[in-house]
Amino acid sequence: MNLFDFLIPAILLVVFVVLCFGIFAMFRGGDFGRSWSNKAMRMRVVAQFVAIIILVAAMLVKQHYG
Repeated sequence: MNLFDFLIPAILLVVFVVLCFGIFAMFRGGDFGRSWSNKAMRMRVVAQFVAIIILVAAMLVKQHYG
């Protein structure tokens, strides 16, 4: 479980940082906002998917190996 003790907070931090960057890009506007806000939100969706996979894997490992 030591691996998941590191991975879960790390991936949650990644999701938070990408979300904050996407919001910043959206509110900044201009050329920067047009080019980065949509990309950042796509990165957030991918990061959330990875976070869900890691959480499910951690739950399965805990169930099987206690």
